[in-house]
Amino acid sequence: MRIAVVILNWNGEVLLERYLPSVVQHSGDAEIYVVDNASTDNSVGFIKANYPTVKIVQNQENGGFTTGYNTGLKNIDADIYCLLNSDVEVTENWLPPILKVFSENKEAAIIQPKILDLMRPDYFEYAGAAGGFIDKLGYPFCRGRIFQELEKDNGQYDDVTEIFWATGACMFIRKDVYWSVNGFDEHYFAHQEEVDLCWRAKNEGHKVFYVGTSKVFHLGGSTLSNMNPKKTYLNFRNSLFSITKNLPRRKALTIIGLRLLLDGIAALRFIFQFKFNHCFAILRAHLSFYRHFGKMYRSREKANFIPKYYYTKSIVWQHFVHHIKKFNDLVKH
Repeated sequence: MRIAVVILNWNGEVLLERYLPSVVQHSGDAEIYVVDNASTDNSVGFIKANYPTVKIVQNQENGGFTTGYNTGLKNIDADIYCLLNSDVEVTENWLPPILKVFSENKEAAIIQPKILDLMRPDYFEYAGAAGGFIDKLGYPFCRGRIFQELEKDNGQYDDVTEIFWATGACMFIRKDVYWSVNGFDEHYFAHQEEVDLCWRAKNEGHKVFYVGTSKVFHLGGSTLSNMNPKKTYLNFRNSLFSITKNLPRRKALTIIGLRLLLDGIAALRFIFQFKFNHCFAILRAHLSFYRHFGKMYRSREKANFIPKYYYTKSIVWQHFVHHIKKFNDLVKH
């Protein structure tokens, strides 16, 4: 299988200088690409001067994560795409376990490795950890990460298992699957676009896997930190988008109603914490959701729907009421 490791870059010369060496050193026969989102720094010049074997695809504008990849990948031919954040440090032999699962399981369409925190290497990293799931109301969480609670890596997730979604920080996906579901939804711009992509792929009968025998280290927060109001806006809005698009009509509308109520409670919580920018971000997220609702709703008309999509009924209830902080302590439904 031909594999292309594809790094999306926007004004990330400092990150490329720090993390690209590990990718070049440990990626074997894979072709390495940098898709540049119209950077204004010296990113492209740095790559040309220091890594002539790395191929560059230059987009004409910064379309964010979604448009950036959709545009760039049209110029890349491979059997497997590895979408890799520019702030990820890979490890020796990170690719063979992934390729082994692809070779042995034809139903495996999307795979992610173990994602560890570069600053605290013994802990899982927020974006993906040991594989993603969602609850009945569409809230995403991970093995190894529930909301802001990160588990220490003690080998508890060194397995190969099916998951619901794989992180965009390091996502392997078959090229034919990526384009069969029309790539990332460009309305998302960034954040939770990988949840939607995996959900659509699963609705079409594909499977998503986690391979814990492959690991990478992610810096995280290099684009938007977890406490940035813009990230709050995108996460709240895009989660509503995914529910609208990927569930049967009656179920989607019921869950949206509940989510809007819970979002209101979250906004009040931000007010009590004096985080007024985050409260306003939720309001903006809802206004944008209403504005795009018709388009999101129409896009679901061609979709199939898997009967069981969630791991547990309410991650919010289990975490904030029952104080569960580890994935293996969750009640599965």
